[in-house]
Amino acid sequence: MSDARPADPLAASAYDACELCPRRCRARRSQGRAGRCGMTSELRVARSALHPWEEPPISGESGSGAIFFSGCPLGCVFCQNHEISGEGFGVAVSARRLAQMMLELQAQGALNVNLVTPLHFSPQVREAVGLAREAGLGLPVVCNTSGYELPEVVAALGGVVDVWLTDFKYADGALSGAPDYPEVAASALEAMLESLRAAGGREVGSDGAMRRGIIVRHLVLPGHADDSCAVLDRVWEIAGNEADLSVMNQYTPNEACRRAGGDLARAVTDEEYEIVLCHADDLGFERIWWQEGGTVSESFVPAFDATGVDGPELGPTPVAQAV
Repeated sequence: MSDARPADPLAASAYDACELCPRRCRARRSQGRAGRCGMTSELRVARSALHPWEEPPISGESGSGAIFFSGCPLGCVFCQNHEISGEGFGVAVSARRLAQMMLELQAQGALNVNLVTPLHFSPQVREAVGLAREAGLGLPVVCNTSGYELPEVVAALGGVVDVWLTDFKYADGALSGAPDYPEVAASALEAMLESLRAAGGREVGSDGAMRRGIIVRHLVLPGHADDSCAVLDRVWEIAGNEADLSVMNQYTPNEACRRAGGDLARAVTDEEYEIVLCHADDLGFERIWWQEGGTVSESFVPAFDATGVDGPELGPTPVAQAV
């Protein structure tokens, strides 16, 4: 019998023929060739700052310490973060600089470190979190993801991520630029649940801040309330009340959607949103986060201007930050 151990999916060599996401494009990112995510192996970050617009257990009163990464393997047509997801805006940083940014956010009073669309850079992300924790990072680490992730990558980050803030966007793959999205998102959610259970399950502090857990986000799309209800069916089947649910009505058509016309050129109606919320209640979800009418998603999008990105790297002794 062989005693060979399985290869580490997050080894630096993963960039040699990249299969870090479900696209499995095998791009030679370590040689400077961009993958389907639009990125090489060079870690790029667009913003690092306190962010007040997440769900209450994530943002609290002080704000979430959000680090926005450049690139995205999914490529939703209605993306509000297109400057960084598709257009590549961002600043090249090292894993040691990323670790120092986490400590800077902690010093600013962040409730957590919130890594936004990070997993196409998961080898450096794992390294940076390890370095930051060794240097005194005591905050929960949140992985804010589209849900289009490989279960083996999720599992490999089980000791790194405390809170999974994951989308489940569609039940019908025809709505996505990735036809396999529904099955991939379901498998990823199952892996997140396994990771959470192994860590001891959901934990929320006395202040209401989530220290361990899963929040599944779903953005209701105009004209697709039936698909939204099917998404909630799938989430309930997989996780039940082991996951919190966030149902959002903040869809705002970007310029490309407005030009294309059709349902995605308009906002979600109150009736559509109510149908989905009622279905969530009927299924039995006990923790549902929802939005009041009149929200506009552009109001939740920060300026991608490299705020907080430039600065010192983590050294042998952490660089002191004023509180």
